[in-house]
Amino acid sequence: MEVSVVVCTYSMDRFDAFCEAVESVQEQTYDAVEIVLVVDGNKDVFTRVRTEFGNDKATVCICNDDNRGVSYSRTRGAEIASGDIVAFLDDDAVADSRWVEQLVDTYERTDAIAAGGRLVGDWQAGNPWYLPPEFYWLVGVTHPNFATHHEEVRNTFESNISFRRDVFLALGGFDPELGPTSNRYLHSEGAELCARMQEQYGSGVVYNSTAVVEHKVFEHRIQPRWLLRRAFQQGYSKRLLESTVDDSGGEEGAFLKELFTRSVPTYGGKAIRSRSLKPIGQLLMVFAFTAAVGVGYLRQLVETGIRS
Repeated sequence: MEVSVVVCTYSMDRFDAFCEAVESVQEQTYDAVEIVLVVDGNKDVFTRVRTEFGNDKATVCICNDDNRGVSYSRTRGAEIASGDIVAFLDDDAVADSRWVEQLVDTYERTDAIAAGGRLVGDWQAGNPWYLPPEFYWLVGVTHPNFATHHEEVRNTFESNISFRRDVFLALGGFDPELGPTSNRYLHSEGAELCARMQEQYGSGVVYNSTAVVEHKVFEHRIQPRWLLRRAFQQGYSKRLLESTVDDSGGEEGAFLKELFTRSVPTYGGKAIRSRSLKPIGQLLMVFAFTAAVGVGYLRQLVETGIRS
């Protein structure tokens, strides 16, 4: 079973991190790995990419004519890939050496048409005390109790997800209207794709907790203002997702139930028993992040109503 790993990039500012990502794929224990590198419209970056990796026979380097966004770039990479499985890794992430091996093991042990793994944080400026673990997903880190090993979920993070390539292409790939570009920061492209996969194939993504990718959490991403804006964007994107595909919001509903029946009472109890500000701050941030998601959702709902 050959696996093609697609890594997309666009900025010289991330070039060092991008190289780390690619090198982590080169160092995989699984042998049959093709690497597809997609530069999103930056010719200078593409020149550097070809210089660094163009001589590797297992690597394909391409450049978009202009900046089209990560969703378009990932799909283009999958179209060019030749593997039976296409996996995606972000340019600010580093794959564990057994990452591909574990993904392949999932396909061999189950009837999966898509498989994804766990993202852990590489906290570049430390793990902020005020960020509740339940909201690690804001910075691209898998939150506690996300799923059990080999449980089928709607989707995992786009930086640690894979598909049978024929299924991915039959679905048309990621929606280019979703996902970050150079001038917008929408999300839910993975959820949207996997919702369509569920509709057409009746299957979700099989989660492998041992298929691990380390995601860089840069200092600017742990600032409260950035986190609140990210939560707002998630709510906005969630409503946009609902307007394009049939998504019941079951996973989000289960998350909210867990949040308010277990996490909030836990933080509240710790705040009462402890003299530390940490549980109080985390409890306040639980409400702040939840409110920001709700405001983003309502904003998109209102915009849709105005346009219609």
